Amino acid sequence: MIRIGIDVGGTNTDAVILDGARVVAGVKAPTSGDVMTGVVEALKKALAEAGMQASQADVMMIGTTHFTNAVVQRRNLAQTACVRLCLPATASLPPMVDWPDDLRAVIGGHWWLAHGGNEFDGRRISPLDEAELVGIAAEIRAKGIASVAVSSVFSPVSDDMEREAGAIIARELPEAHVTLSSDIGRIGLLERENAAIMNACLRDLSRDVVEAFRRALAGVGFTGRFFLTQNDGTLMDAAFAERFPVLTFASGPTNSMRGAAFLSGVKDAIVVDIGGTTADVGSLQKGFPRQATVAVEVGGVRTNFRMPDVFSIGLGGGSHVLEGGARVGPTSVGYELLSKALVFGGDVLTATDIVVADGGIELGDPARVAGLAPDLVRRARDRIAEMLEDAVERARVSPEPLPVIVVGGGSIIVEKPIAGLDLIKPDHFPVANAVGAAIAQVSGEVDRVYSLSEMSRDAALADAKAQATDAAVAAGARRDSIEIVDVEDVPLAYLPGNATRVRVKAVGELNV
Repeated sequence: MIRIGIDVGGTNTDAVILDGARVVAGVKAPTSGDVMTGVVEALKKALAEAGMQASQADVMMIGTTHFTNAVVQRRNLAQTACVRLCLPATASLPPMVDWPDDLRAVIGGHWWLAHGGNEFDGRRISPLDEAELVGIAAEIRAKGIASVAVSSVFSPVSDDMEREAGAIIARELPEAHVTLSSDIGRIGLLERENAAIMNACLRDLSRDVVEAFRRALAGVGFTGRFFLTQNDGTLMDAAFAERFPVLTFASGPTNSMRGAAFLSGVKDAIVVDIGGTTADVGSLQKGFPRQATVAVEVGGVRTNFRMPDVFSIGLGGGSHVLEGGARVGPTSVGYELLSKALVFGGDVLTATDIVVADGGIELGDPARVAGLAPDLVRRARDRIAEMLEDAVERARVSPEPLPVIVVGGGSIIVEKPIAGLDLIKPDHFPVANAVGAAIAQVSGEVDRVYSLSEMSRDAALADAKAQATDAAVAAGARRDSIEIVDVEDVPLAYLPGNATRVRVKAVGELNV
């Protein structure tokens, strides 16, 4: 199978072509303002390097920052209504109560509370009121809103009410996009509701972006299926991505970690992905990024859908070197590295210049940094090493001496072991993120609370595994290839009824 992987970063858009498990081409192109131009340029360069036509590729996997950027920059977000099934409970904390004022204003701050919702064990708080929901839909229509998020108290335990309410609203507003919180988030009403609202406000943009990708790929002669990468290191097809754009958040660092595992053959490690401006650091477990166990903020909003436990530091190949080498970053020349760094004829001292001056790599014109003071070079190198060591120590979750895999174009600034751990810099390390996109599998996940007074623990686990498997199949996995890669069973002592929270993740091969 011929796979093409593309990852859109802030500085570069990377593209790779894989024939089975062999990387036959790997290139970088500057990320363009409209994104699509950079994607097409990177794709054409990769095809030229491989001596192939786009029509020869079977599938294409794309990791994009479109949707994260839209939220962070408060751009291209649709007016959105939130309907919460809860009354008479939760009225003291309305939807979007914890959102930044500017983001709430951009999407309108529209919300309604309705009867419904469940207790932790599935018992109803109050019956669903269809007439009430029809009235709310009429008010939403009057406001001209076409994106709706529906949330319900404890919907991961029982999503029946949420789905019934969603169906009523979709019937009354046939042109609207309806997002159900149980399809995205986990236990935790406000965070799950936030994720659903964020997904809903991106639905118009996701339709436009997916269609733009279709046109761009068709324009270069690609005739196969294309997929977008999710933030757990797996794939979703274009139609699924159009429905759930929020699941692409943080897919870039995740792709790098998956690519690092594939290229190195190491499944448990710490990964440092260094670009032009930042370094993303996280832990690999069984070849996948360790998932965050706490609420994650996106654009200032707390959410609880699956996200990799990855953090960034302001260190990259284009980082400014200041104060005589004592400070490196967080500011950077970014995508202007090839024109602003000293070795490329510019007038800005960067981390790349320091490495070239120290003899670590031959790049550009070394003569332009030959006159840098040795003390300055040494201080900057020490500062870079200190920043990397602090980041790796922060990413460690056990005292075990895991190796450190370094990838990304900016990883030329790393030459020596970090924190005394084995250093691995695999072949094709500059395009590991695109490799991660190309090799991605398909996943499904379930996170819900079961009452063990009503069923056995084995029955609860079996039910959760079946639901996770079905979710993976719905996302495009081949059912006969699915395996359960993660099971978490946490007793909830603070709830009555011998309750336990079960989280299961299933992964399978792409069904093409």
